[in-house]
Amino acid sequence: MCHVIVTCRSMLWTLLSIVAAFGELIAFMSSDWLVGFPRTPDHHHHGSSSSSSSAAAGEAYRPTLGIYGRCVKLPHLQHGVLCGPYAVHFGEIASGFWQATSIFLAAGILLLCAVAFISVFTVCFQSIMKKSIFNVCGLLQGIAGLFLILGLMLYPAGWGSDKARLYCGAEAAPYRAGLCSMGWAFYTAAGGTALTFLCAVFSAQAEIATSSDKVQEEIEEGKSLICLL
Repeated sequence: MCHVIVTCRSMLWTLLSIVAAFGELIAFMSSDWLVGFPRTPDHHHHGSSSSSSSAAAGEAYRPTLGIYGRCVKLPHLQHGVLCGPYAVHFGEIASGFWQATSIFLAAGILLLCAVAFISVFTVCFQSIMKKSIFNVCGLLQGIAGLFLILGLMLYPAGWGSDKARLYCGAEAAPYRAGLCSMGWAFYTAAGGTALTFLCAVFSAQAEIATSSDKVQEEIEEGKSLICLL
């Protein structure tokens, strides 16, 4: 018999798990990891002098570069910027470090999405193969967090690639962004990683809440829907 058990801690864990998964997925797909120095669509020099002259121009903009995508403004585009992948194949990603980053991030996101999907059903199923589903999901989130950390640590090592220097100037080097600044996608990925570890720890509290004595008493009374604070 399926007992629907809803507690504040289990529902909060489910919500945070979904937020962490979607946050990491959106960040990975975004082109806003690096924000290049200001320039105009017809200005392609890469240095501090070009930065000041481009910034003074009325049509100056800052291109953005992601792990496999970019956003630029082309001379024939009067309004808006053109965004899309610069790497059609995995081997075309600008740096070997970014290739490793994409592998680790993709592995972590895959685990997070699986946990987010499973977490929706924890209101009805609290165990799998006689093991607490919260503990299993917490372990998966911990592993996903390690993958994400590895990916984020390797990412700055790719700043010395030719592609990164095109956006960040000749001063760019591994772990030195040059004229670039960090975009919102990097901070979102970092925040999602911290949230992933928080979820991994909080899963134990969700398991305690759904297996408490109060819940067992409600089950013994024959209740199918159990809601506890």
